[in-house]
Formats: sequence, C-alpha cells, structure tokens
Amino acid sequence: MKSIIDGRPLLKKEIDQIAEVAGYLWQNGWAERNGGNITVNITKYADDEIKHLPAISEIKHIGVTLPYLKGCYFYCKGTGKRMRDLARWPLDNGSVIRILDDCESYVIIADNPVQPTSELPSHLSVHNRLIEKGSPYTATVHTHPIELIAMSHNKKYMGKDVLTKILWSMIPETKAFCPLGLGVVPYELPGSLKLADGTLKELEDYDVVLWEKHGVFAKGLDVMDAFDQIDVLSKSAKIYIDAKCMGFEPDGMTDEQLKEMSAAFNLPK
Repeated sequence: MKSIIDGRPLLKKEIDQIAEVAGYLWQNGWAERNGGNITVNITKYADDEIKHLPAISEIKHIGVTLPYLKGCYFYCKGTGKRMRDLARWPLDNGSVIRILDDCESYVIIADNPVQPTSELPSHLSVHNRLIEKGSPYTATVHTHPIELIAMSHNKKYMGKDVLTKILWSMIPETKAFCPLGLGVVPYELPGSLKLADGTLKELEDYDVVLWEKHGVFAKGLDVMDAFDQIDVLSKSAKIYIDAKCMGFEPDGMTDEQLKEMSAAFNLPK
C-alpha cells in the first residue's frame, strides 16, 4: 500500500521529525502510556494528488466551527496511541486529516483510519487562531513534564509569572530560548471546553502554557521548536527542584542579570 509520504521528501522529513520528538517525549518520561498529543499543520505539503485523495473514514465532526482551517491538512496523533509507538511507526499511530469546507468536520485521508486524539478540538482551535493571526507557527504539543507538573501542585507557584521568574533565573538559556515565559491555566477537566478556552487565552501572551496538575501545552514554528521550549523550561524546573532537595533555596539570577540578558539577546523585557 502506498504511503502519503512516498515520493514526497519534504513531507517525509516533517513526519520523521514528529516521530523524533515523540521519541524524546517518551525517553524523558513525559509520555506514559498514551499520554500527550502532537498536531502539526502540513497544508503546505498538500499537492494536487493529496488534495484529491479519497477519504478513508466517514465524516467526523470537530464539535466547533473553525473558519480559518477550511481546506487545511493536519497530522494528528491517534487517540489511545503511545508516543513510543508513534516514534517508530508515525503513520500507524497517527493520521492525516482534511478539514472540510464547512469548517466543522473532517475526514481521514492517510495512511490508516486512526481516530485522532480526543483533544483534537483544542489543538485545532489553537491552529485556527494561529492562522487568523498570520502566525508562522505550525505545531502544537501537549506532554507531561515531571518537574513542571510537580511545581504546579503548590499554589504559591501558580500566580501570574511567578514560575516564569523562577525558571528564567535558573539558567541564562531559559530566557534566551523561552523569552515569553510560561503561562498558567488553573486545573480544569482534561479535554474540557474550559481547559481549551483557558489555553487559548494564555497562548495570546505565551508560547508554552502549564496546565495545573496535568501537563503543558506548547506551540512552535515546528514540532521541534515546540519541544525545545518545553525542554528548556523543564531543565530549569529540575535545577530548581534539585537545589531544594540539596537543602537550600537557589539564589537564581538577579533582576539586573536578567535585564542584561534581555538587552544582550534583544529579548522582551
């Protein structure tokens, strides 16, 4: 059976990168069982042949109307699928979908009729907003970084930009590579409309959002960019927690040092 990536090296490279990131999520211990999701806008790779591929599923409803996604194509991790399996077989553990002209339904076109993640409405809502804003971002990633989730169990860290300040101050690279910091969404039922709405709101100001007692959601230029931001923030959280485990409160970089970083790398203040 012919795969959608056969004869399409750029699309294959994109799918391979998704598989690579899925492997990193598993190796880091951030993707237990079927935990986490990846959704990537691959519309730019949709040639005429792809646009005429027949559906291999019945029409499925998103549950929300997303006008900016008309005619778009996405790779989506499958519901109930494991990241460790996606890393090896991305087109057996995810699928390519086409958004239909009504902007509220889709069909699967390749390679297998793998039902997308149950959190697809949330992911697609973010992509809809990205396109509306003219953003170059194409990828969304949800995963479960251990140290960041652990810190979210303490209310003192959940105030606006409290964690951002702590994490930025642990190592210079954090502010350099995550210049917008970390947004926070208070606990909501996974997959709920309230969680989706809270995430959309925070993503207006941040590229990475922490879901209290649950995980993180990130958007990026591509899937590797989204992963990199989570990875850097997670490293800072681990440094902070390791210092606390050694019995002391880490000093962190001073405000003056952070301002110096911002100036040197032309970052937002």
